[in-house]
Amino acid sequence: MADIKKPILVLSTFPEGVSAKDTAECLVNEKLAACVNIIPGVQSIFRWQDKIDNSNENILIIKTTNNLYSKLENRIKELHPYELPEIISVSIENGLPEYLNWINKSVV
Repeated sequence: MADIKKPILVLSTFPEGVSAKDTAECLVNEKLAACVNIIPGVQSIFRWQDKIDNSNENILIIKTTNNLYSKLENRIKELHPYELPEIISVSIENGLPEYLNWINKSVV
Protein backbone atom coordinates (compact mmCIF):
# COMPACT_ATOMS: atom_id res chain seq x y z
CA MET A 1 0.00 0.00 0.00
CA ALA A 2 1.34 3.42 -0.95
CA ASP A 3 2.28 5.81 1.82
CA ILE A 4 -0.17 8.74 1.78
CA LYS A 5 2.36 11.27 3.08
CA LYS A 6 5.73 10.34 1.56
CA PRO A 7 8.52 12.94 1.34
CA ILE A 8 9.41 14.06 -2.21
CA LEU A 9 11.62 16.62 -3.91
CA VAL A 10 10.18 19.08 -6.41
CA LEU A 11 12.50 20.89 -8.81
CA SER A 12 11.68 24.18 -10.49
CA THR A 13 13.83 26.70 -12.34
CA PHE A 14 13.30 30.45 -12.07
CA PRO A 15 14.88 33.41 -13.83
CA GLU A 16 17.59 35.22 -11.89
CA GLY A 17 16.15 37.80 -9.55
CA VAL A 18 13.72 37.97 -6.67
CA SER A 19 10.97 35.63 -7.92
CA ALA A 20 12.79 32.48 -6.72
CA LYS A 21 13.31 33.80 -3.17
CA ASP A 22 9.78 35.19 -2.96
CA THR A 23 8.33 31.88 -4.16
CA ALA A 24 10.48 29.86 -1.75
CA GLU A 25 9.40 32.00 1.21
CA CYS A 26 5.76 31.76 0.17
CA LEU A 27 5.86 27.95 -0.11
CA VAL A 28 7.45 27.58 3.33
CA ASN A 29 5.15 30.18 4.93
CA GLU A 30 2.09 28.38 3.54
CA LYS A 31 3.46 25.03 4.80
CA LEU A 32 3.47 23.58 1.28
CA ALA A 33 7.22 23.00 1.69
CA ALA A 34 9.39 22.17 4.69
CA CYS A 35 12.48 23.67 3.07
CA VAL A 36 13.50 25.20 -0.25
CA ASN A 37 17.09 25.41 -1.44
CA ILE A 38 17.89 28.01 -4.09
CA ILE A 39 20.88 27.20 -6.25
CA PRO A 40 21.92 30.27 -8.27
CA GLY A 41 23.93 30.43 -11.45
CA VAL A 42 22.37 27.56 -13.37
CA GLN A 43 22.95 27.86 -17.12
CA SER A 44 19.98 26.31 -18.94
CA ILE A 45 20.03 25.47 -22.64
CA PHE A 46 16.65 24.45 -24.02
CA ARG A 47 14.36 24.31 -27.03
CA TRP A 48 11.46 26.77 -26.84
CA GLN A 49 9.08 27.64 -29.68
CA ASP A 50 11.23 25.68 -32.13
CA LYS A 51 14.43 27.59 -31.31
CA ILE A 52 17.44 26.75 -29.18
CA ASP A 53 17.66 29.26 -26.33
CA ASN A 54 19.59 29.69 -23.10
CA SER A 55 19.10 31.47 -19.84
CA ASN A 56 20.75 32.05 -16.48
CA GLU A 57 18.44 30.64 -13.86
CA ASN A 58 18.10 29.61 -10.24
CA ILE A 59 16.93 26.12 -9.42
CA LEU A 60 14.67 25.50 -6.46
CA ILE A 61 14.90 22.17 -4.63
CA ILE A 62 11.66 21.92 -2.69
CA LYS A 63 11.16 19.38 0.11
CA THR A 64 7.51 18.44 0.57
CA THR A 65 5.21 15.41 0.61
CA ASN A 66 3.43 13.63 -2.22
CA ASN A 67 -0.04 14.42 -0.85
CA LEU A 68 0.72 18.16 -1.27
CA TYR A 69 2.10 17.93 -4.80
CA SER A 70 -1.04 19.17 -6.59
CA LYS A 71 -1.44 22.17 -4.26
CA LEU A 72 2.27 22.95 -4.55
CA GLU A 73 2.19 22.68 -8.35
CA ASN A 74 -0.80 25.02 -8.56
CA ARG A 75 0.82 27.53 -6.20
CA ILE A 76 4.09 27.53 -8.17
CA LYS A 77 2.14 28.10 -11.41
CA GLU A 78 0.36 31.08 -9.79
CA LEU A 79 3.65 32.63 -8.66
CA HIS A 80 5.91 31.69 -11.57
CA PRO A 81 6.80 34.25 -14.26
CA TYR A 82 7.25 31.65 -17.05
CA GLU A 83 4.51 30.65 -19.45
CA LEU A 84 5.54 27.00 -18.99
CA PRO A 85 7.41 26.52 -15.71
CA GLU A 86 9.54 23.49 -14.96
CA ILE A 87 7.88 21.61 -12.10
CA ILE A 88 9.20 18.07 -11.64
CA SER A 89 8.60 15.71 -8.74
CA VAL A 90 11.27 13.21 -7.69
CA SER A 91 10.64 10.38 -5.23
CA ILE A 92 12.88 10.06 -2.19
CA GLU A 93 13.73 6.39 -1.86
CA ASN A 94 15.91 6.66 1.24
CA GLY A 95 17.09 9.30 3.67
CA LEU A 96 17.89 9.99 7.27
CA PRO A 97 14.65 8.92 9.01
CA GLU A 98 14.71 11.89 11.40
CA TYR A 99 15.06 14.31 8.46
CA LEU A 100 12.25 12.68 6.49
CA ASN A 101 10.08 12.80 9.62
CA TRP A 102 10.89 16.52 9.99
CA ILE A 103 9.67 17.11 6.41
CA ASN A 104 6.38 15.36 7.24
CA LYS A 105 5.93 17.41 10.44
CA SER A 106 6.79 20.72 8.75
CA VAL A 107 4.07 20.70 6.09
CA VAL A 108 0.27 20.73 6.36
